[in-house]
Order: sequence, then structure tokens, then C-alpha cells
Amino acid sequence: MNKIYEGKTKDVYSLDNGNVMLKFKDDCTGKDGVFDPGENAVGLTIEGIGKANLQTSVYYFEMLKAAGIKTHYVSADIENATMEVLPATVFGHGLEVICRLVATGSFIRRYGEYIADGTPLEGGYVECTFKNDEKGDPLVTSEGLAALGVMSEEMFASMKEQTLKITKIVADDLKSIGLDLWDIKFEFGYNNGEVILIDEIASGNMRVYKDGKIVEPVELTKLILNR
Repeated sequence: MNKIYEGKTKDVYSLDNGNVMLKFKDDCTGKDGVFDPGENAVGLTIEGIGKANLQTSVYYFEMLKAAGIKTHYVSADIENATMEVLPATVFGHGLEVICRLVATGSFIRRYGEYIADGTPLEGGYVECTFKNDEKGDPLVTSEGLAALGVMSEEMFASMKEQTLKITKIVADDLKSIGLDLWDIKFEFGYNNGEVILIDEIASGNMRVYKDGKIVEPVELTKLILNR
């Protein structure tokens, strides 16, 4: 294997068969030692979070496959915390897509004078940020992405439609075990000209509550898988 990228929460390797391998790490985003999927830097290390993120990803990728939604997922080795995926080209230098079902986190830090923390966002609110730590992951609109040549507005529409559909599948599944999804973060790329979900659907990339209290990532994985 040849390492082609070192990320905050996983490393990426090229494989001889043309696919790519993701190696999940125990680092997660947050600030001052507190987990926060909305932060853009590694804030803490949680033992077992890499494997937990992989297990959650496999669970939901398989669910999406059954629902007829194409992703880059091929297979996984849970014990070694690795996942084989199809090669895909990222948009720009990396784009994060957030679907918010409840106003909280950075959304409140930006717009708190207009909306209270914990307010439901009916139908889901989709926003995009460039992956750029130095600039604090700046927000970008669909028109901005088109103007910058990152993606066409048609590609954005497909990405948004998939985001809302995938978020509903995850939220409905969590609701079935008494959990409330507040927001979730995805990444998309394109493979053979088609926009598809890439990266992961990780317990460390979603904000989930149970009885009014946030569920930590490793515990969330246990609740999802041990039902």
C-alpha cells in the first residue's frame, strides 16, 4: 500500500487493484478535550473511536446499498480498522456537507440572534463548507461552488437530494431505538461523472441525543449495533 493522504481522523492508501483503503484512527474533532463534530480540528483522542466509526459506517453503507443508494463502499476489516472503497475525486480541495435537523453548535454560533439552540429545522437544512483549517472551514453556496468551478449547480442539486435522503434514513433508524439525530456531516465525490457519498457515516460525525443528553461516539456505536 502507498499512503496518499493523512487526514485528521484517518489515513488513505492506494491499493494495487485500483481501489483505495481508509485506515481509521482514534482521533476525533473537538475543542479543549470535548467532542464536537462541528469543529474543524482534532480536539481529543478516544480509545476505540476509529473502530467504532468504521463499524457505524459499514452498518449504514450496507443500509444505503439495500435502499439503492450508491456509495464508494466496497468492504471492511473491522479488526484492523480499515475500509476498502472505490476511487473518487473530491470536489475542490475537499468539501463537507452538513445536514441539520436541529439548530445547534456552529449554526447557533453564527445565527444565534435569530434562532434558539435546540430549535427544529423542518425538512432539514443543508450547508457546505470547504475543508480548510486555516480559514475555519468557510461556508460556500451552490452558486459560489458553480462560480468557482468546483461543481455545477446540477451536481449540487444531486448532492443535496442525496444528503436529505441519507439523513432521513439514518435519523429514522436512530429514532427506532429512541435516539434523536440533530445533525450529521458527509463528504461527496464523483466517480465516472456521478456524484456519490464517500468517506464515512461515522458515529464521530453526527450529533445524537438521548433523553436530552448528547451521546458520545463510542456509546452511540454500541447503541446502534447492539439492539
